[in-house]
Amino acid sequence: MSQKKVVVFDYGFGNVRSAERALARAGADVEITRDYDTALNAAGLLVPGVGAFEACMRGLRGARGDWIVERRLAGGRPVLGICVGMQILFARGVEHGVETEGLDEWPGTVEALRAPVVPHMGWNTVESPAGSRLFAGADEEARYYFVHSYAVRDWTLEIHNPRMTPPLVTWATHGERFVAAVENGPLWATQFHPEKSGDAGAQLLTNWIGTL
Repeated sequence: MSQKKVVVFDYGFGNVRSAERALARAGADVEITRDYDTALNAAGLLVPGVGAFEACMRGLRGARGDWIVERRLAGGRPVLGICVGMQILFARGVEHGVETEGLDEWPGTVEALRAPVVPHMGWNTVESPAGSRLFAGADEEARYYFVHSYAVRDWTLEIHNPRMTPPLVTWATHGERFVAAVENGPLWATQFHPEKSGDAGAQLLTNWIGTL
């Protein structure tokens, strides 16, 4: 069986090397690039992200990543967002009073976590829904590695067409509940870093690659 080609989109914001290594260990043929055509045509696209929402969006648009994500999803081609790479998929982010438009694939606002200790840095469990393909085979007590100060606290997307499959939303808690992962057709995303989450994270990446 040939390896699936996965592109880690290099737009200047994200731990591309650790993502590359983790995907390769999970069985993918990985390339780090910001080339438009390569990213558009790969079997899978991983969008990493670290730092501020506004800076990530500026970098993504500068590399035409917004167009790549939109065109891939329009064609049903898989995209995986990680950390801020997940956050920018929502409608907007608010950091230090600065409001920035996201890709608006999902409604919702990325806001500061209300918790005794911020950032939320370290290992935490999640509450994944029944039927999750991302967490298939995962131990319910598995812990995943988070590093963030902002998150989406409310899931507001409603599906009114009974023929459409509603997104599967995974939650975690740090001071308050927040969205930890979403599975929505070809678009999946995690707030935590699967590439830094040991065997548990490797299982998730293997699951994603298996859908390509």
